[in-house]
Amino acid sequence: MTGDQENGDEGRRRGRRSRALKAAGLTLAGALVLGVATAGWAYWHLNNNIKSVDINNALGDDRPAKAVTTPTPSGSASASASPLPTEALNILVLGSDSRSGEENQALGGGDSSGARSDTAMVVHLDAGRTKATVVSIPRDTLVTRPSCPLSSGGSTAVAYNSMFNSAYSVGGPVCAVKTVESITDVRMDHYIEIDFAGFAKLVDALGGVTVTTDEDIDDDDSHLKLKAGTHRLDGEQALAFARTRHGIGDGSDLGRIGLQQKLVKALLEQISSTNLLTDPAKLYRVADAVTGSLTTDTGLDSLTELMRLGESLQGLSADQVTTVTMPVLPAPSNPNRVVANEPEAGELWESLR
Repeated sequence: MTGDQENGDEGRRRGRRSRALKAAGLTLAGALVLGVATAGWAYWHLNNNIKSVDINNALGDDRPAKAVTTPTPSGSASASASPLPTEALNILVLGSDSRSGEENQALGGGDSSGARSDTAMVVHLDAGRTKATVVSIPRDTLVTRPSCPLSSGGSTAVAYNSMFNSAYSVGGPVCAVKTVESITDVRMDHYIEIDFAGFAKLVDALGGVTVTTDEDIDDDDSHLKLKAGTHRLDGEQALAFARTRHGIGDGSDLGRIGLQQKLVKALLEQISSTNLLTDPAKLYRVADAVTGSLTTDTGLDSLTELMRLGESLQGLSADQVTTVTMPVLPAPSNPNRVVANEPEAGELWESLR
């Protein structure tokens, strides 16, 4: 082979290598751009899923004082990042029985013209956020519902001997928060609401939850039938579990609260046992399920703020969460309703201030 032929073959090989490297580089660059674009779209989508209500502005200063604490820097935050919050926190968490939208109507049925707070829990995070107390407020509790500002202007009238969950139906999240603060004298630092469809989607995204029942459940209203024992529930079953009241115990709201508290523990255990960071697809499904049906106060209405809250709870395990129900007794005026049992109820709320 002549020198010219050798040089020609070598040149062609170098040309092929150069083209291959360029193609690989372009492919890698394209993948990086696509990855960044996808991540950016995912963040935008999740962030814009969240609905919010400016509760602080609506209520102004006419509410319990905010606790004054001295937060200590979290060891999990890097030196260059802002430290994660560690101060004590009170969050009103509502499960809304809204029938608006096809998904909620399919899961809840009934009239789609209104909504009530089917589930109400005050979540108290201790300073350090390694322990929590979840206090359920029976929706059938008779309370004095305070005057609440309306987004359309004006305000609602004070209502005596009114069912607790009517506050949400007449004045939305703002009135729900004001009513809770009026009966507890505890400042709600944040508000979180999730609707029927979102709760079911969350459970499905997590792969279900495991619960144990002490008695058979047969409730025609929630359409749930379970034998006593341990069961793996999908989203629709878990929602029925949370709504069941007539198929257990004396059929009162207190029996349903017991099931809801079991479900809270089951969700926490499922989340802690699922390493979402190793499964980006599942992480996205969970995040989409949560944010897609979430309403918060304006202090939690961004993915960044929700993530910071979640990161601050990394040291909180399910066995460090105490679930209790506000002490109540049958209402003198109506045996189907309850009222706060004092002084026990007041002492419980005092412990959360």
